[in-house]
Amino acid sequence: MSITTVPGDTAVGGKAAGRRMSSRELAIWRSLIDTTADLRRVLGAELLGSSLSPADYQVLLALTEAPAKRMRSSELAGTIDWERSRLSHHLRRMELRHLIRREDCASDSRGAEVVLTGEGARVFRRATAPHMRAIKKHFADALTGEQFEALADVLHALRNHLDVGART
Repeated sequence: MSITTVPGDTAVGGKAAGRRMSSRELAIWRSLIDTTADLRRVLGAELLGSSLSPADYQVLLALTEAPAKRMRSSELAGTIDWERSRLSHHLRRMELRHLIRREDCASDSRGAEVVLTGEGARVFRRATAPHMRAIKKHFADALTGEQFEALADVLHALRNHLDVGART
């Protein structure tokens, strides 16, 4: 593939910044978008068998990994990359199902902490093994060891590029 650059371009990650994407690159980008959407759809459908939505699982996973199984609402929103209003509405639904509870924050009377309940932990544990089997079936089993290593390299390069872009 030939890369045409514009005077003044700078190299980023071995590629010339500012060049136009080739039709092949655009097709690969589209394939990435379509494939990740398909994976989310398939994994989400299988997860529903455990009575959890993918959104529920995302919240419960973050709380399970948090110290003392609790997080401030604002921290949880940042961790799972949701808007605060979306999180608030979703937490209300999860609270009605006794998966989480909200408590006043001891260190800041304006804030609230989201706490994983015993029921939430039980439902999360019950869903995790089937969810991991689905990830293996629909993702891991499709790739060779070499493909995993190549994917890890690609993801690392993208993460580094995004981190650098966020600082500039």
